[in-house]
Amino acid sequence: MLSGADLLYWRRKREQWRLLAEGAPDDATADYLHRYFEPTARAIDGLEKALAALGLLDDALALDLRKPQDYFHRVWSTAFRATDLADAAGNEQGEYSDTCSADGDDPEQEAA
Repeated sequence: MLSGADLLYWRRKREQWRLLAEGAPDDATADYLHRYFEPTARAIDGLEKALAALGLLDDALALDLRKPQDYFHRVWSTAFRATDLADAAGNEQGEYSDTCSADGDDPEQEAA
């Protein structure tokens, strides 16, 4: 399950994965890393779409986890299955969908 409170965390992780792949020693390793993290990237894209549809995207992006009162915000209590988010994002070209072409042999289909 992913909630709106997870969005900034997963955005930072996605950026780390991209930098890791860019620093790969060869193209085959970079392609493998892109394929490995693609399901999670699709789930992040789907979370952004779901939050935007609920009018919560700006709140999620502005969430300050250092403020305890933020833990009671609606962004925390609105959660989605990661697989549903990945499916929703997979129906459209996402920001990261052109980084690689994921196929059915992806070792982390359930990573999201």
